[in-house]
Amino acid sequence: MLLKILRKYLQQYWPMLVAVGVFQLAQSLASLYLPSLNADIVDNGIAKGDIPYIFTVGAVMLGITLLQIVCAITAVYFGAKVAMSLGRDLRTGIFHTVSEFSEREVAQFGAPSLITRTTNDVQQVQMVTLMSLTLFISAPMLAIGGVIMALQQDVGLSWLMAVSIPVLLIAVGLIMSRMVPLFRLMQKRIDKVNLVLREQLTGIRVIRAFVREGHETDRFASANAELTQTAISAGRLFALMFPTVMLVMNVSTVAVIWFGGIRVGDGDIQVGTLMAFMQYLMQILMGVMMATVMGILLPRAAVSADRIGEVLDTKTSVALPANPVMEVSEVGTVEFLDASFQYPGAEEPVLKNLTFAARPGKMTAIIGSTGSGKSTLIKLLPRLFDVTGGSVLVDGVDVRELDPDLLWSLIGLVPQKPYLFSGTVASNLRYGRPDATDEELWEALEIAQAKDFVSGMEGRLDAAIAQGGTNVSGGQRQRLAIARALVKKPEIYVFDDSFSALDTGTDARLRQALRRKVAGATMIVVAQRVSTIVDADQIIVLENGEIVGVGTHDELNENNETYAEIVSSQLTAEEAV
Repeated sequence: MLLKILRKYLQQYWPMLVAVGVFQLAQSLASLYLPSLNADIVDNGIAKGDIPYIFTVGAVMLGITLLQIVCAITAVYFGAKVAMSLGRDLRTGIFHTVSEFSEREVAQFGAPSLITRTTNDVQQVQMVTLMSLTLFISAPMLAIGGVIMALQQDVGLSWLMAVSIPVLLIAVGLIMSRMVPLFRLMQKRIDKVNLVLREQLTGIRVIRAFVREGHETDRFASANAELTQTAISAGRLFALMFPTVMLVMNVSTVAVIWFGGIRVGDGDIQVGTLMAFMQYLMQILMGVMMATVMGILLPRAAVSADRIGEVLDTKTSVALPANPVMEVSEVGTVEFLDASFQYPGAEEPVLKNLTFAARPGKMTAIIGSTGSGKSTLIKLLPRLFDVTGGSVLVDGVDVRELDPDLLWSLIGLVPQKPYLFSGTVASNLRYGRPDATDEELWEALEIAQAKDFVSGMEGRLDAAIAQGGTNVSGGQRQRLAIARALVKKPEIYVFDDSFSALDTGTDARLRQALRRKVAGATMIVVAQRVSTIVDADQIIVLENGEIVGVGTHDELNENNETYAEIVSSQLTAEEAV
C-alpha cells in the first residue's frame, strides 16, 4: 500500500524527483572520490615530501567538498518540498474522501481513528518519504560505489566486506522483524487514546455531573499506559539498533587496521591505500546504516499507509449518480414510496414500507416512541443513508438520481443535535448562504425567536461562538441552528426534534412565525412533544419502523391508539407537574 500511495501521489512531482536523484548522485560521487584523493596525498605527497603536490590535490579536495555540500543542500531542499507536498495532498485526499462518506462509513472507522489517520499516519508516510529522498537514495550509491572503489584499492581485504555487511544486515533484519507488529499495535493504541480523550472533552459536563472524574482519569491512564508500554517496547528495539550497527562498524575498522597493517608491513599495499580502503568500508557500512534508519521508519510508515489506504479505498454506500438530474421544478414536494431501510448486519429493517407525501405549504409532523425510526427516516431525505427498499422522491425525482449539490440546496436541515462552528453568529448563519445580508440575518433570528438574546450579546452579529456552540445554552443553540436554516431559504425545511430545548411559549411563538414567514415551503417536523405538532396539517405516527396512523391531531387522538397513548402520557405528566 505504501508503494501504491507513493506512486499515485508523487507522479506529478517527477521533475523534482529527478533533480533529487541527480544531486544525490553528484553528492555520492564526490564522497566516493575524496578517499582516493586522500590516499594520493598520503602516498605521493606526504611520503615523498612533495608540498606543492599536497596543496594542489588538497585544493581539488576542497573544491569537491564544496560541490558535495551544494549538491546535498539542493537535494534536501527538493526532497523536503516533495515530502511536504505529499503530506498536503494525502490530507486533502483523505478529507475529500471522508467528506463523501455516509454516516455508515464514518461510524465504521470512528471519528478518533479518522483524525489519527489524517494527522499522525500521514506524518509517518511524509517522514519516510523525506528520509528516503535525503538518505535512502544516497545509501545504495555509497554502498555499491564503495564496494567498487574499495576493490580498486585492494582486493586482498575484500573478504572483510563479505563478512561485515551480511552480519550487519542479519542483525538489523532480526530487530526490524520484531518492530513491525509493535508499530501496528502502537497506531491502534494511539486511536484508543484519541477516542478516550475525545469522549472526555465532549462529555465533560456529564462526567462532572455524575462525579466520574476518578473513573475517567483511570480510563485515560489505562489507555495511556498501554500506549506507553508499546512505545517503550519499540523504543528498546530502536535503542538496540544503533549499538549493533556501531559494534559491527568498529569491529570492521579494527579488522581493517589489523589485517591491513600486516599487508602494509609485507609491502603489499601502501599506507594511503589502507586508509582509503578503511574509508570506503566505512562509507559502505554507513550506507547500510542509513538503510537501517529507513528500516526503522519503513515498518511504521507501511502500517500507516495501510490505514490511510483503508480510508481512501472505501467507497461510500451513498453512491453518486452516473447521470445526475441537474434541475427540478423546485416546488418542494417530498414523497416516500414503500421506503424501507435496514442497517448492514441487522436482523430486521429499521423502517418498513413507508408511504406518505409532504406537500408545499403544509406541515408534516412525525411522532413516535423512542427507537421507532423517526431520525433514521429523516436521514433518508438528504441521503445521509440510502433506502434499502422502495424510494424517496423530491419533486418527482428519486434522490439517488439527483445531483447531490442540488438535493442539499433544496433542503434546510436542523439536526437533532444542532452544531455551531467556531466563529461568529453571522458566520454561522451565513453557512448555507454566504451572500445573505445583515437584514436577512436579523429577519431569520426574529422568526427563530433568537433576536432578543443575540441583540444582548457583545458584538451582536459579530459575537463570538465557540466550537460546537458551547458558549451558548442548548435552547439558544437550537434557535441559532433554526435561523441558519431559514437564512438558506430552501424549498424543504426538516426539523429533527429541533424544538426539544425550547420552553412551550417560545416553541409556540416560533411555530406561528414559521407558519407566517415560510408559508409556501414544505415543512417536515420530527417531535417528541405533542404540543409542538398539535397544529400540523398531517401527523404521521411511527411504531417499530412502520406507519400506524396518518391524520390531524384530532383525528388521530380519537381513532389511533398509539397516538392517543402518547397524548395521554404527556398530558398526565403536565398535570402531575
